[in-house]
Amino acid sequence: MSNHHSYKKIEIVGSSRTSIEEAIDNALAECAKSVRNMDWFEVVDTRGHIENGKVGHYQVTLKVGFRLSGS
Repeated sequence: MSNHHSYKKIEIVGSSRTSIEEAIDNALAECAKSVRNMDWFEVVDTRGHIENGKVGHYQVTLKVGFRLSGS
């Protein structure tokens, strides 16, 4: 194993009717289905959808960092 790591970042948007935290969890769960070696995330945008004057969906844009294979 090397003494350094190289990473790649991807952007993903998660949503939830319940909370921002659940939107993050939903995005990471879907991402984990196809991306290995995820190590960190950063929230880069938070927004929502309004239905009848109330929050319909929370939407969160994440950048997810993952280690490249062999790194």
